[in-house]
Amino acid sequence: MTVNRRTFLRSAALSAPVLSCSPCFNHLLAAPRDAAPQPPHRFEFIRKSNGNVPKYCALPTLSDTDRKRDEQKEALEVGLEGHELPEWLRVLDPHREHMTILHGISMCVSGGGHYSFSGCMGAYKAGRNVLSGIKRTTVDFELARMFPSPFGHVEVSLASAGSGVSFRQGIVAGFSAPAPHQRNYCYADPMTAWNELFKSVTNTAAVDSDNTLLDYLQEQEGQRLAGVNGLERDKITNHLDSLQSVRQRNDQVSALKSKISTHLPAIDPVHADGGPNATIVEKQEAFTEVIAAALISGLTNVVTYTIDDLGTPITTLPGNNGRIDLHRLGHNAGTDQELRDIVKASHMAQVNTLINRLKAVPEGAGTMFDNTTIIYLPETGAGHHGPDTEAPMVVMTGANSRLDLAGRYIRLPFHATEGHQTLSNWYTTLLNAYGNPIEHYGDLDLEMSRRRIRQTGAIQQFLS
Repeated sequence: MTVNRRTFLRSAALSAPVLSCSPCFNHLLAAPRDAAPQPPHRFEFIRKSNGNVPKYCALPTLSDTDRKRDEQKEALEVGLEGHELPEWLRVLDPHREHMTILHGISMCVSGGGHYSFSGCMGAYKAGRNVLSGIKRTTVDFELARMFPSPFGHVEVSLASAGSGVSFRQGIVAGFSAPAPHQRNYCYADPMTAWNELFKSVTNTAAVDSDNTLLDYLQEQEGQRLAGVNGLERDKITNHLDSLQSVRQRNDQVSALKSKISTHLPAIDPVHADGGPNATIVEKQEAFTEVIAAALISGLTNVVTYTIDDLGTPITTLPGNNGRIDLHRLGHNAGTDQELRDIVKASHMAQVNTLINRLKAVPEGAGTMFDNTTIIYLPETGAGHHGPDTEAPMVVMTGANSRLDLAGRYIRLPFHATEGHQTLSNWYTTLLNAYGNPIEHYGDLDLEMSRRRIRQTGAIQQFLS
């Protein structure tokens, strides 16, 4: 369901009893209150549908010995230097020193199937993402709290409206989770994201109007506290805190107006009114520009991007010519490598643009990309319906990364064997590396538990 921003703000703010169980009002609009460290580290998670078929992620120039180990899913680590990349990854060849092709992380903790919903970001099985199935704060929100910004976490989605022939528009339900049993909202089209993220520059009248509304609502809710006790008082107090957080966020964004103006992206008129006639590449390119500008302007340090789902229309993708949709492509996992590569290459083109944008911005003794990590991951493991025993990823890390894995092709021990690492271990590693000392993030793998194989903690070989 598409939500109009003003309707969303007004209805949520006027309904304190509902707010306590409503999806993420406080986390979509509210900003963390602590000052961000300088420079912050930035993260972009790019979720893709249909899994990542391991053989299509292999280096074509591995030696016979290494190829045999790779095919047998034995532990392997090879430097990328001197090797040819898979064709769909070659646009990133200029950045190969920052690249990791990572095999062997399993997703059994979040499950395969058509969708993992919030599970692939929280390392739990989410069912159909009903509120009761959202078990914990997802890793992207955890990282956003460690590197505060006015918007905290930003989620965008290039997903279908359900018919398989059109894209969603406006503000819609997302997949990340700011807290247990809370669902995030996301921007479903580039124009909505542009309007919402940059309105302190593009629509100052709307900001002034929102602030007037927020001040009025704060006054009204404050009056309601008189004579109210117990649970009802707690609800109203939480509501007031939410309104105050939105107001503070608006003030923080206003302080960035000059920087936002400098980096404000141009957006093509084709994206007006949700961009119903925009091609998939036009939408990808516009979202990339919006994401880059939001990161560069300091509006956010963490972005999660669902770059496609099984219904995302790819009929306008060059090289496809309308011959197949993503859902049917998923069922042809072993017979249509060419189109799978075309789809992934279109994703990598956007990663390349983002890296180049961030490398062009000085920061400290280097560039913004030095303080950036991009993780391209399948939401359902190795294929359309899994298997979820492995989930090949591409990780791009800047020079100041606290992860020791760049410039390598890495295969970890296979699922349910000694030394295997799960999605939970991977996210524990990210959190530990950047300052959260959590002993273990995410669920335990049932098969690993059954075999009594150690599976808690970070992946120590990746911690620099």
